[in-house]
Amino acid sequence: MKWRNRATRTGVVVIGLLTAASGTGTAQASGGAAKVADTLTHPAWTRNADIYEVNVRQFSPQGTLRAVQAQLPRLKALGVDIIWLMPVQPIGKKNRKGSLGSYYSISDYTAVNPELGTMADFDALVATAHREGIKVLLDWVPNHTAFDHPWTTAHKDYYVTRADGTIINARDNEGHDTDWTDVAELNYDNPGLRKAMIDAMRWWLVNGHIDGFRCDVAGGVPLDFWLQARAALQKTKPDLFMLAEAEDPKLHAAFDMTYGWEMHHLMNEVAQGKKPVAVFDSYFARQDSLFGRGAYRMYFTSNHDENSWNGSEFERMGANAFPMYVLAATIRQGMPLLYTGQEVSLKKRLRFFEKDTVDWSGPSLAPFYRAVFALKHREPALANGAFGGTQTTLRTNGGDRVYAFERAQGTNVVVVALNFGDAPVHATYQGLSGAGRFTDWFSKGTLSLPPNGAIDIPAHGYRVLVR
Repeated sequence: MKWRNRATRTGVVVIGLLTAASGTGTAQASGGAAKVADTLTHPAWTRNADIYEVNVRQFSPQGTLRAVQAQLPRLKALGVDIIWLMPVQPIGKKNRKGSLGSYYSISDYTAVNPELGTMADFDALVATAHREGIKVLLDWVPNHTAFDHPWTTAHKDYYVTRADGTIINARDNEGHDTDWTDVAELNYDNPGLRKAMIDAMRWWLVNGHIDGFRCDVAGGVPLDFWLQARAALQKTKPDLFMLAEAEDPKLHAAFDMTYGWEMHHLMNEVAQGKKPVAVFDSYFARQDSLFGRGAYRMYFTSNHDENSWNGSEFERMGANAFPMYVLAATIRQGMPLLYTGQEVSLKKRLRFFEKDTVDWSGPSLAPFYRAVFALKHREPALANGAFGGTQTTLRTNGGDRVYAFERAQGTNVVVVALNFGDAPVHATYQGLSGAGRFTDWFSKGTLSLPPNGAIDIPAHGYRVLVR
């Protein structure tokens, strides 16, 4: 979640390990845990998609939905397939943090924050996005509400209360106490709350014409609610897409995609030279034992939490932000995320509770991200989840700072070679199964790669070779 330092809540929650087929079937939790049904079929439009997070408040000087709408053609030209809108509902005033408060302190689930615009503005944004071929996810906050949400008085039983009857403030994904003092913890033991929450989500599918939800603190809400909600909402929108802000394999019974938080923190540590690249292979081995191949994972170098609390990708990764984004966009099962302003080299921490507009005059990185998204769209081996190809690490002589792998699906082969070191390398490799004539995706030059050979990689650089 949002306004507490993410570094304090980076643990991975695993309550029974899930294995799942790519489309439909049954997933069984290991270690004798109960079975969890996995009947998800991911919408066809997600197979090679990327996602862009819109911080509406900071996206423009106006901070409005109309201003976002005006930029949709630019995002389409960048190669964006899905936009995730941070919450658009009214923000609570009681216990508010800062002068504007947190997006995630919602006082009315089925309304638009007047600071952002009107419902008509929201409708126009979604309609324009759909005309551009862009899908829209709405950030949903099911774990808690503002302390002045009408439910706090009309339905106090919807909340978790202390012995004296007062409502407690929200807890995080792991059930730990937090400093989220502006939001009230909801009680999912109450069937009335469950129905009200599903009804509110359905309202946005019907009235807002959105394509799905990014669900905040999804691990703080019981899995059986998510199974109930998914089944109900899919009746309204059969091609619903849902992203969980959590890293629990069980949630893939109800969600198409979860966060790759563990990988993100490894990327930071490798970029800083604190860990060797070998940790990536260890990570993938763990993922194989926890997540089925059909599970989409979201990978990123920044998002609203990371930027505001831990710094921009340049603060955390330095010059290695570029090879790390190439990694995030090309590894198996993953869908890459781009956060507001990354395409113009956003280097400051955006304030969370105040107006702090992105400086759009920064050095443009649009050509880089456009090329990465085009790569994702064109190469079948890089498709999301089980739709993509196998991934095999290539053995190199680059030590702790060079990482290389191939993705292969049929005759399509993509070789990714990354150098996180300060000097260029002539990296020898072994074990390329898809040897042949390749095109360098970024330079457009051609070269032959034998099963065992060498690749030149710039300092803090990347090579992506496709066949």
